[in-house]
This record gives sequence, C-alpha cells and structure tokens, in this order.
Amino acid sequence: MSTVRLAPVEPEHLPGLLPWFDDPETQRRLGGRDWPAREFALRSTVWTDEFRGRRVLRSCTFVALDDDGVVVAQVGGDVYDRWTVWDPATERVLATDPRRTMGAAYVVAPSRRGRGIGAATLRALVAAPETADVEQFVLGIEPDNTASLRAAAAAGFTALTTEPDAEDVVYLHLVR
Repeated sequence: MSTVRLAPVEPEHLPGLLPWFDDPETQRRLGGRDWPAREFALRSTVWTDEFRGRRVLRSCTFVALDDDGVVVAQVGGDVYDRWTVWDPATERVLATDPRRTMGAAYVVAPSRRGRGIGAATLRALVAAPETADVEQFVLGIEPDNTASLRAAAAAGFTALTTEPDAEDVVYLHLVR
C-alpha cells in the first residue's frame, strides 16, 4: 500500500504540477493548466455567497508527497456547511444533508498512476488535521473513470449516487 503525506500547495509547486495538465486524460477529466492555479487561488478566497444551496466555509488544497518528498498528487476542494443535491434545470435544491461536507477532487501525476497513490492521497485527506471537522467527504467522478472509482473504493468511499447527474458524474462519499 502506498503512503503519502500532505502539504499545502504553494506557488513553488506549480511548475511541477502544470505539466500534468498537458496529459490528455487529465485534461479530459479536470481541464488544462489553469486548474492547479485556480485551486491555489481558492485557498485565500473569502466566501460570502451560497453555491448550489450550500455555504462554502473554506477551501483546502494540498500536494501529496511520497517518501522522498516528490510531489505525486494534488487534492483539494471546498468545505461546505452542508451537502445538497442540486437540480441545474430548475436551479433548486432537491435534498439536503446537514453534515459538514468536503467536496474534493484529485489528480495523480501521470507517471505515477496505477500505484495506489490516488487511494493513499484520499486516505491522507480524510486523516488531515485541516479536515478534522469534516463529517462527510464527497467525490464526483465520471462513471467511465474506472481508475478513480477503484481508488476511491480502496480509500473507503462508497456510492452516494448510482446514476450520473446532469454533469455526467456519480458521487461517492465517506462518512466518519
């Protein structure tokens, strides 16, 4: 089983992260080179509005380091005051879960895929002191992304939804 440790993403990590977003699979799932910089910028955002019926309390973004201190993954997302099921067609909340929830996304260095780093990164996120107040972690994953679905399952995530939503993702969660 792979192990990693998390550290807050810093500007000096960006030159190493950006080439990952030239990888076609990464671009298809997360987008291009603006993704890591955007995640870094969100860390200092002060949120005042609700997003899809939930209030963003803070953003957390980390790099995952292997035993040699090499950046092997990035993980981050928003911590919300609650989780909601949003209907984009009606722009309404269909259901609410009152638990403090982190909606997270992650990427593994293309050269390190298939080695258990995704699952290790997700386990580290759940165990991080910065997320100690989070009661539920949620991942939105495209149904054809079998590697990510396997990594999430290996980290203890289970299905929250089974059918893709309007954005063509299924949701997995881990409740502590």
